[in-house]
Amino acid sequence: MILNLDLKERSYDIIIERGVIKKAAEQLNLKRKVMIITDAGVPSEYASCVLSQSKVGYVEVIPEGENGKSLAVYENVLSKMLEYGFTRSDCVVSVGGGVAGDLTGFCAASYMRGIDFYNIPTTALAQIDASIGGKTAVNLRGIKNIIGAFYQPKKVLIDPDLLITLPPRQLSNGLCEAVKMAMTSDAELFEIMEEGNIYDNIDTIIERSLKIKKSVVEKDEREGGLRKILNFGHTIGHGIESEEKLNGLYHGECVALGMLPMCSTSARERLTKVLKNLHLPTSYDFDIQKIIEAMRHDKKSDGDCITVVLVEKIGTFELKKMSYDELTERFTSYIKKENK
Repeated sequence: MILNLDLKERSYDIIIERGVIKKAAEQLNLKRKVMIITDAGVPSEYASCVLSQSKVGYVEVIPEGENGKSLAVYENVLSKMLEYGFTRSDCVVSVGGGVAGDLTGFCAASYMRGIDFYNIPTTALAQIDASIGGKTAVNLRGIKNIIGAFYQPKKVLIDPDLLITLPPRQLSNGLCEAVKMAMTSDAELFEIMEEGNIYDNIDTIIERSLKIKKSVVEKDEREGGLRKILNFGHTIGHGIESEEKLNGLYHGECVALGMLPMCSTSARERLTKVLKNLHLPTSYDFDIQKIIEAMRHDKKSDGDCITVVLVEKIGTFELKKMSYDELTERFTSYIKKENK
């Protein structure tokens, strides 16, 4: 299947096909210098597969996890590109998850003020969500994605076969982003995850999730309004994730916890069942005040206010501007209720 993300001169195709990584050269222009960026947790044969199809290729392996999005790693990749003589006519390819994609895209956006960028996501989280939309970034002083740019890839290759090597926890971590999109925008997709075997429906879930994100990005590329619905669960989730050294949770696991306080009681009951079916966390056991403080650094804030996403009925959403005091009260009230 081919989905076209229509952004006028920045439009690109999203190819969803099992085995497509083995035909990458048919889809991507690899007849030039190619910097392939992957992370230490990705099977090396994936990057090697793309390297073997490149005219002149190099592979740079970055650390696994959020440490791969540091300024030091970013500088190292750009230094290697400079050392290898990359020009504006060359390209970078991400072969990895959301971290690799974010870093690779930001390197592409900033090297010589912009070179071609292709994305081959290898995790459920990246295939479902992070690989399209053009958000690229690195972290600074523990704050996620605080330095970055909107920079669209030239093409994205989605190969569900690459998910075979994912540990079950990582697969569930990524599927949480599909749950997020279903909660705000697709009641039928939520029912598929609620009633059927989620893992047996992975191709359908990827496709429907990408269609949701594609539609949103086409209407609001730079997050001026509608695109904020893709942040459902992320304001609290990023606050939790900032404390990851204390709790060791993955991104999707933090988003799962971040969605729960932002739902009506009826929607939360159904959401909780799906999260438990995916073996995702549904309860808190860490320093709430530290999470609240981290939330105040959210890049989506506007002074003392932030626009949050609320779900009253599954498949619908409300964008509401809240003060941090109001958000704190909502969050803490939920925690107190859950801990009774």
